[in-house]
Amino acid sequence: MALKASDIQKKLPDGGKKNCKECGFPTCFAFAMKLASGAVTVDKCPYLPGEIKTELEEALAPPIRLVTIGTGENALSIGEEEVIYRHEKTFYRPSGIAILITDKEDEATVSAKINKLKALQFDRVGQKLRANLYTLKYEGNAEKYLGLVKRVAAEGFPVVLICEDLETLFKARDLIADKNPLLYPITKENLDAALPKLKAKPAPIGVKTNGVEEIIPITKRLKEEGILDIVLDPSPKSLKEMIRDYTLIRRAALKKTFRPLGYPILSLPCMLAENKMEETLLASAGVIKYAGIVVLSDFEKEMLYPLLVLRQNIFTDPRVPLAVEQKIYEIGAVTDESPVLLTTNFALTYFAVASEIENSKIPAYLCVKDTEGLCVLAAWSTGKFSGDTAGPFLKKIGVGDKVKNKRVIIPGFAARIKGELEEELQGWDVIVGPREASDLPAFLPQMIEKWKSQIK
Repeated sequence: MALKASDIQKKLPDGGKKNCKECGFPTCFAFAMKLASGAVTVDKCPYLPGEIKTELEEALAPPIRLVTIGTGENALSIGEEEVIYRHEKTFYRPSGIAILITDKEDEATVSAKINKLKALQFDRVGQKLRANLYTLKYEGNAEKYLGLVKRVAAEGFPVVLICEDLETLFKARDLIADKNPLLYPITKENLDAALPKLKAKPAPIGVKTNGVEEIIPITKRLKEEGILDIVLDPSPKSLKEMIRDYTLIRRAALKKTFRPLGYPILSLPCMLAENKMEETLLASAGVIKYAGIVVLSDFEKEMLYPLLVLRQNIFTDPRVPLAVEQKIYEIGAVTDESPVLLTTNFALTYFAVASEIENSKIPAYLCVKDTEGLCVLAAWSTGKFSGDTAGPFLKKIGVGDKVKNKRVIIPGFAARIKGELEEELQGWDVIVGPREASDLPAFLPQMIEKWKSQIK
């Protein structure tokens, strides 16, 4: 639970009544309010004793630590989530999707997997969807593994190093230390041996245990040693255990502010599933149930794309509908003979309509009205898409100056606004189009032929 300003004030000098203003705020309570919101740091108060400062920093830290893997524009940050359920607020940091490469695989397979991370990208509702990381697993050939580490790190994407041999693991780490790789697995068995190397050259680490209970003493020890960038793998053996363990970790961190479990989760369906379909199912569950990183054995377009779409949906703020800019969109090589279509600025609606106009091979002006991200039916039912609002919008954007014939095609679901719109747009012909965007490739050519026949 977040620390309240009143609780913080009590810990400030003189019980929060010093009001020296040296922090830049008029009162201690004003400073406490800013501190509670994360707008300032405890260092702003020059009179806080060290132990109180440490106590406040601990209390104000996010319940789930933010961990960054990799560097540069492709770096992946996970953690720092605030809610158990998406509808409570939103999930902020999309799960990283990784592809697994091992030193046992032949050159053709390795090259194909390296290229898949770069090549398999998809555009959906104005966003680019892609996977994020390489995961390199050591299978016994140290020389090949270390060469693979250098080769893959040069691609510029974050790297997870999976290697149970500590000597090889840290050799690999040293090769790409400047790339900030994730080192995995750190276990209760190898912790003492790994600590000196981890402290000498810090990097994010993955803690592997047999169950959630084993995590607690390890993360406590790591924190005492100053190692804080941690991800957790409780090693579930089934879908049921995965959902149980990941939920327990998330609830303990957020509801109980239990710091030993306040870290992101690493999920390895690639090592649990018996086939690609089961792996995709487990990966989907991981994305939904709080995994910060999900590792797949390979990327197949027909399985990766649905997983990326699922991730996009889960990590979209439910309070803010996806929307596009209100304006005229020119689809194709438009002329003054091109048809004019009207729709709302809900992103899914826009991209569906624009795509089907392209499929029709008929260049058109698509006028997108701001309806606060609502689809046609929802916007009409709430009064945001009516003749009274759409008419002035079409006049304002000046689409009438771009075409010879004053005709506008409205969505079939908004057929009831036809009369109102004709009153607003004197001299315009308002045509009711199909209800479904998928019908536009058949509808538009027919309309063009009809208009041409009327001219003859």
